[in-house]
Amino acid sequence: MSEPNWWVLISKHWGKILGGLLGLIFAVLVINYGFWLSVFIFFCIAVGLLVGWRLDVSQNVGRFLNRLFSSDNN
Repeated sequence: MSEPNWWVLISKHWGKILGGLLGLIFAVLVINYGFWLSVFIFFCIAVGLLVGWRLDVSQNVGRFLNRLFSSDNN
């Protein structure tokens, strides 16, 4: 019997693996900190990922920060 190719297995099932890991992390956070603090932590992570993604896409940090913190609605 041959050994499984781990990279092929992970790439084929990466969504299930990521979902399972996120569920495990959330469960540990709920046990240690409570439900609402865990939700707040995940919200902060999501906002951080969104900002990082926008910075990666736009490649213009100054313009992005001006739009993010400007008081204009334009």
